Amino acid sequence: QVQLAESGGGSVQAGGSLRLSCAVSEFARSSACIGWFRQAPGQEREGVANFYSFNGRLTYADSVKGRFTISQDNAKRTLFLHMNSLKPEDTAMYYCAASNQQMNGGGCFLGPEFGYSYWGQGTQVTVSA
Repeated sequence: QVQLAESGGGSVQAGGSLRLSCAVSEFARSSACIGWFRQAPGQEREGVANFYSFNGRLTYADSVKGRFTISQDNAKRTLFLHMNSLKPEDTAMYYCAASNQQMNGGGCFLGPEFGYSYWGQGTQVTVSA
């Protein structure tokens, strides 16, 4: 069974940092892509960053490049999203999800519409000005 569970959200001031965790079930670890997404109230869900499990390739949305990074623990059971220099516009519910849809030549698509069928329950991030 593919299961993912997010944690680590909270409230911070602008410029602060948070680390989100995505606990990935053994079955989900076999997925090609594990992605981080966010959805603010009244807005569509958007891709933030993802991890391509076959070669470790990382992809980031332009809005978070240089501020967010992905890492995983040695056992590969948890995928982290390190968020630095947070801005009020980063406020959203953050989700992780798994997909087996890959780009030609390897890598993962950012958008949630690309085969991301297995979703966690989300964790809220609130950044105040």
